[in-house]
Parts: sequence; structure tokens; C-alpha cells
Amino acid sequence: MPKKKAILVSVTGPDQPGITAALTDIMAASDVRLLDIEQVVTRSILSLSILIEVNPADEGEKHLLRDLLFRAHEFGLSMEFKVVRPAEVLKKAPAQNYVVTCLGPAVTFRVIAKLSALLSEEQVNIQKINALARKQLECVEMTLSATKPIDPRLLTRKLLHLNAEFGVDIAVQEENLFRRAKRLIVMDMDSTLVQIEGIDELAKEAGVGDKVVAITHRAMNGEISFPEALRERVRLLKGLPVGVLEKVCKRMPFTPGAKELISVLKKLGYRTAVLSGGFDYFSSRVKESLGLDYAYSNSLEIKDGVLTGEIVGEIVDGKKKAALMEEIARKEGITLDQVIAVGDGANDLPMITRAGLGIAFNAKPRVRAEAHYSITQKNLDSILYLLGITEKDLTTMKKKKQRRTTTL
Repeated sequence: MPKKKAILVSVTGPDQPGITAALTDIMAASDVRLLDIEQVVTRSILSLSILIEVNPADEGEKHLLRDLLFRAHEFGLSMEFKVVRPAEVLKKAPAQNYVVTCLGPAVTFRVIAKLSALLSEEQVNIQKINALARKQLECVEMTLSATKPIDPRLLTRKLLHLNAEFGVDIAVQEENLFRRAKRLIVMDMDSTLVQIEGIDELAKEAGVGDKVVAITHRAMNGEISFPEALRERVRLLKGLPVGVLEKVCKRMPFTPGAKELISVLKKLGYRTAVLSGGFDYFSSRVKESLGLDYAYSNSLEIKDGVLTGEIVGEIVDGKKKAALMEEIARKEGITLDQVIAVGDGANDLPMITRAGLGIAFNAKPRVRAEAHYSITQKNLDSILYLLGITEKDLTTMKKKKQRRTTTL
């Protein structure tokens, strides 16, 4: 009995409704088996590939190919046939699939050429390139395949220099169920969800701004721990009227894209949380304004309408943030692979490095170096592109009359 033959049918040309239906209807009437099919439409140009198995002994093969050619011609399409060797048909799909997201003010040919060359050096093949956004921010997503496993986070770090060279951010992720199945986002507050540092603003009002900055630098240099630094800074606020907190709160601006990010994720069913080393007076307002599900931060002690200079309860530091993230995930029945963590400071690293998708947002160099992924774009909603959400998706989800708020 003669071996069956595999033929790759390739179709290109102007797209219009009914093409796929017409061609597959012809194949359905013949004694052929479908092995694989792929269709892409780019700017109204169709690219359709169908791998079929035919019986060489059957005269119907010639009639089939003839009928396909005639039908393609009627649609104004080009059609080619290629016999595929059995070894190629039986070849297994690559063991590993990955996605590279490249976003920035301008993703140019130079960027794509350099990125493609670097990926080639890593022995990965680009299967597909898709533009996720081309307006306010440009974003290109590349689907990769590799015959051997690679470390996505290590490869991301290798590509980090492209940010300095071209101003683009690169993220390499494994393409699997968990990439599109995120269900919880936890975020830092100061310099992440909002654009200022609450304690710095309070210190300015108390006339101790320079002293607070000096303590902050000591903590950043590793001279004192975060809890020690926080207690020292809060002591300098002793006697500050509680009304000053409200004054600072009213001028606390959201980071561009914060409301859009949370709005989209809530519509997609995400649980949302702010985990802050700042103060609950501010985080509670952020929670209320954005409609977040959780808010954890430090509590300032207030007596007789003024700050006592003390903190009530356990301090929310980096270790505590990570523990809170895990506690929320457990409560919601969500695995850490399904969690996004975003922050800008060293005390955000514990949660960033444990989350399935940890992002350093406009962070300090040390944090960028240790985080899985880094974004240097100004808008928080650029994070959505790392989830494969497109500009078109966002446009569809937006309400016609969306109220925009820039302050608390």
C-alpha cells in the first residue's frame, strides 16, 4: 500500500469573507485529511496555510488541486503547493514557547532588527510578530519557539541594555496558561500608584524635610533598616496637626494610567490591592478612589488631633508586603503564578521576586537589576501590554463617557 503524501497549500492575497469556507468545502468533498491549518490577516492581506494528507494512488488528488487553483483564482488569490517530507510532518512542535514584549515611545526597525539579532544568538526562532499598540505608546509582541528551555528572566536581563540604547522596555515570558490567567495585582503606593512620597510631603509641612531625606539616604545605603528609618522619620512628625494629612492628601496625584490600569483589570475580574510602607490615611483614600479590594499600610498614632510621632501596630516593610501578598492570594484561592506585583523601591523586591509577574516601575537601578521585569514608561497602564492586551482591546473596553480623575 503506497504511503500517503502530505501537501502544504499556501494561499495569499486580498482578504474577503468566504475564502476559507470555499477552499475547505472543496477539501471536505475529497478524501483528504487535515493535518494543520493557520490563517493570518495583515492589513487586509490574507495568508492561509493548510497542510493536508492525500492518497497518491487516488486520481482525485489532481482534481482536488485543480479545483483549489480555480477557486483561488476566482477570489483573486495566489496559491502554491509544496510536498512536505514525512520527517517534517512528524516533527514535533518546539518544546518551549515564549513571548517577548517590546514597548516604548517608538519601536523602530532598528529596535526590531537589534532585538531579532540578539534572539537569534540565543537560538530561539520568531514564529509571529504582532503590533499591540501604535498610538500613544508603541508595543510589539513576538511569539518565539525554542527546541531547548531558556530562562525568560535571564534573557530579559540580557536584553536590558536595549532600554539605554533605544528607550524601550523588554520582557520575555513563557507562553503558557498562567501568562493570560493572572487574577491578582498588588501594588506599592508612593511613587507607584501615586506620584509623590507621602512622608516627604508631611516632612515638608513639618519643616523637617532635609532631616527626613538624610534618614532616607542612610536607609538606602544600608546603614539602618527600613523599620528603623521609618520610626526615626515619623518621630520627626510629632505634633503635626492631623489636618495637614488631609491637606497633603488633596494634592496627591495619581500616576498617569493608574485609574485606567485598575479599571481594566477589575473588568477582567482581577482582585486588586495596595501594599504600602506609607500610611493608611493615604492608602485608604487610594483604595476608596480606585475601588481596590485590599489596602495595607502603616498606622500613624493620633491623639488630640495631632501626630504623636509613633506608629501603631506592626510595620509594613518588604517582608511584610510579601507575606500580605501571599495571604491575599491564599484567601482568594489564587496561586502566586497568577499574581502581578508592582513597585519602585527596595522594600518592594520581596513581593516582586515572588510574584508570577514582578515589575519594577520607574525604579531605582538596584531594584531594576533584581526585579524580573522593568518598565520605564510614564504610564502605569503600559503594564497591560505584558498581559497580551492590545490597544484595540482597550479601546473596546473604554466607556464613551469615562470620567477621568487626576487627584485623590
